[in-house]
Amino acid sequence: MARTPRADYLVLDIETVPDTERWTPPEAPGAPVFPPSWAHRVVVVGYLWLDSAYRVQRFGVVAAPAGGAADAREHALLAELSRFVERTRPTLVTYNGRAFDLPVIALRALCHGVPLPWYYRERTVRARYSEDGHLDLCDWLADHGATRAGSLDAIARLIGLPGKVGVDGSQVAGLYQAGDLAAIERYCLADVAQTALLLLRFRLLQGALAPERYRAAAGALLDVLAGDARVAAVLAATDRAHLGA
Repeated sequence: MARTPRADYLVLDIETVPDTERWTPPEAPGAPVFPPSWAHRVVVVGYLWLDSAYRVQRFGVVAAPAGGAADAREHALLAELSRFVERTRPTLVTYNGRAFDLPVIALRALCHGVPLPWYYRERTVRARYSEDGHLDLCDWLADHGATRAGSLDAIARLIGLPGKVGVDGSQVAGLYQAGDLAAIERYCLADVAQTALLLLRFRLLQGALAPERYRAAAGALLDVLAGDARVAAVLAATDRAHLGA
């Protein structure tokens, strides 16, 4: 029996590094080669959990044991994420998650033998034209491929957010090799926070949130985020007037 979709939202983002134990980059001159989906090792999972009224329930990263083997840590991350989604059954919210985050999660779960029943039980999470189980803001804003999708950095700047602050994706592997997981977590949470604010702006665009309710929800979300030092750089560079909050 298909479930009745819950109104909670789980804004999700992952950070990855190449799994060089299982994949060898081709020897070719020029720019670095982007690994295939199965060769991305998940090192950080950031999330922001909103209830049906868009109030923050939880904001942070999925916990995993510090140190130890990379495979064991990745297994723990994926297993904890899967248990949380299975238990809470939210609507997932991502930016380009249909093309990247969720396929990577599924393939790495396959690698480590982590069950993802919530991903395969019902079609809503994988149904491209439904937002019941997964709302990929990148896909919806590109009209499901009818136009070119903008990057999160570009679309965030479009609505008054700073986009990438300090670190960008090309630096994640170097930070990981240096053992600076905290910097990767801050980078991931900056994307999560801006994706959550973009969700509210998209609901305004859809007409699902009236302007007054949008301003109240966006303002409340910014107020909560302002108390978290991990996203201080995002808040400091946000144009609240343009964001309408």
